[in-house]
Amino acid sequence: MSEAADRLAARGAGALSDGELLGLVLDDGGRPELAAVLLESLGGSLAELGRVDLARLRMAGGMGLKRAVRLRAAVELGRRVLEEQAGATDTIRSSDDVVGMFRPRMESMTYEECWCLFLTSSNRIIERLRVSQGGVQGTVVDHRLIVKRALELLATQIVLVHNHPSGAAEPSGPDKSLTDKIARAAALFDIRLLDHLIIARSGDFSFRRAGLLD
Repeated sequence: MSEAADRLAARGAGALSDGELLGLVLDDGGRPELAAVLLESLGGSLAELGRVDLARLRMAGGMGLKRAVRLRAAVELGRRVLEEQAGATDTIRSSDDVVGMFRPRMESMTYEECWCLFLTSSNRIIERLRVSQGGVQGTVVDHRLIVKRALELLATQIVLVHNHPSGAAEPSGPDKSLTDKIARAAALFDIRLLDHLIIARSGDFSFRRAGLLD
């Protein structure tokens, strides 16, 4: 085994640098500079691995298709682990819990998705529902269907979550209009819109944190 592999076996993966971990995944065949070249091409950010396309990845440092495919598979496995861990959450304590739940799924998407969490009065999750899937610029959400489903589930609170593929988390005019429609429609049935969260690569936006929800 390589020195990095020996250290991982003895001290755990946390003891290795980003470059050493990449080298193990790439099985660099005596080319330790390959991981360094790859990191440099990504601006030093491992998060970029989840966004870069396969064609660009295989060209980095002459990595080739086989290594690029192996790396993308490793990144996808990591994303699925995070998504499954987040999906095990059954009670919401804060908006950060919701962001942590959806970021692994949404952060690298090239199109918009909108999800709704239906909650009890004690913030226990009754259901997670994808309410729409759209294009790069937006998605269509019917506020009436969201309220209808909340009534069917006897939910007393809802949280709306969607992503911005553009990378900026700031809400658009339609985002604000949708939030207002859902909040007003839900209030007619004593259902509270707890928050509307926007997830993007640059961060996240909370309507409640920004004072845009009562």
